[in-house]
Amino acid sequence: MEENQRFKKVCVFCGSNSGHRDVFSLAAIELGNELVKRKIDLVYGGGSVGLMGLISRRVSEGGCHVLGIIPQALMPIEISGETVGELRLSLLSLARGYGTMEELLEIITWAQLGIHKKTVGLLNVDGYYNNLLALFDTGVEEGFIKPGARNIVVSAPSAKELLEKMELYTPSHKHIASHQSWKVEQLAGDS
Repeated sequence: MEENQRFKKVCVFCGSNSGHRDVFSLAAIELGNELVKRKIDLVYGGGSVGLMGLISRRVSEGGCHVLGIIPQALMPIEISGETVGELRLSLLSLARGYGTMEELLEIITWAQLGIHKKTVGLLNVDGYYNNLLALFDTGVEEGFIKPGARNIVVSAPSAKELLEKMELYTPSHKHIASHQSWKVEQLAGDS
């Protein structure tokens, strides 16, 4: 087995649906196989169906650790304390709907702001993210996204190629604030 030295965990954002075409399910299984091959543990949304279920089962069956994070509102007795944001070492998104889009844009924004320096990868299965990537390019062309910040997101059509790009990623943009300035300290006497 090939062991990854860059990161040991990846947080995968994906859906509880599998989509209408098998290409998305096959990509989730391929990604699971690549994570197992590289001995990378999985952090994900905690679902047992759809793309979430496929990748989590594959990683678990392959002997890697799987951690599902479910919001307290959906399962009050679930994990409390650590959040997905605190656990992520590298971030990857498969095809999904509005929920994943919101999470994806949030983690890109956090990288731009300097809140984290983690790799953000898009598994662009069958061109699923082409329009979103084109929108990012338009944002650069129109002066709304700094050219260096466009490189926050790496993408590839296959799990193997994407993980290789993510392993080589080095932030090349200037953060708005230093990573250290985003740390929150508890004030004495604060309740």
